Amino acid sequence: MKLVTFVVGGKTTWGAVVDGGVVDLGAKLPAYADVRSLIAADAMGKAKAASAGAKADYALDAITLLAPITNPDKIICVGLNYDEHVRETKREKTEDPALFVRFANSQLGHNQPMLIPLESEKLDYEGEIAVVIGKGGRRISEEDAYAHVAGYSCYNDGSIRDLQWATTQWTTGKNFPATGAFGPWLVTVDELPANTKLTLITRLNGKEMQRATTDMMVHSIPRLIAFISRFTELVPGDVIVTGTPGGVGARKTPPLFMKDGDVCEIEVEGVGVLSNPIKAERV
Repeated sequence: MKLVTFVVGGKTTWGAVVDGGVVDLGAKLPAYADVRSLIAADAMGKAKAASAGAKADYALDAITLLAPITNPDKIICVGLNYDEHVRETKREKTEDPALFVRFANSQLGHNQPMLIPLESEKLDYEGEIAVVIGKGGRRISEEDAYAHVAGYSCYNDGSIRDLQWATTQWTTGKNFPATGAFGPWLVTVDELPANTKLTLITRLNGKEMQRATTDMMVHSIPRLIAFISRFTELVPGDVIVTGTPGGVGARKTPPLFMKDGDVCEIEVEGVGVLSNPIKAERV
């Protein structure tokens, strides 16, 4: 399934993508307020049954897509998780994953504008693969990790570079409003089985900027889940943003930052394409 959260007629609801558009599962399954509550209740089967063979309630171009999970308990992001990106930053690989957090209110959905804030002109793209937790747990083993995954999505971990690098901690540059693009939907694990090698591509104005596959990760998805669950309990709907490959704009010569009017696309094989226009924030 492809699960979405969307706004239509001023109302926020959720549903499944089918031929011709979206089935409004928020209306058909009112016991589940959103995608996160569906996952927490282990009710994917009910969503699949309710959408199977159903006629679309809305065309995709008639709705506004939000982040697939608008209210995660945690968004944990991984830095320096591809060799090429480690090299271009002139850093060294770490024995354990380098982690930071993003706040839910910094996220936006497919086709919504990523904002260049008033405080900086250095908004950079970071194409990534997002993993959404299905079954929670603490001290999850690598061998069991995929059993805890609900699905996958595309993510653009937009970074305000000068403010990210102003201190040794990255939080400031990673949490400006409308900089964490997430979507267009959550593809559930029945469509992408464990150990599927996924290709990740970033394009800016149609030009390819980044390309990598998941087997190139320094720390694999199971390793990330195992490591993170050592220090915090993962719960359904948590989002792990697994790191960006080499080719970020800040490390190009000369540096390339996104500008008002640009369009950035993140494509993940088997998931889809997340596309966002870039706009300068206005007072």
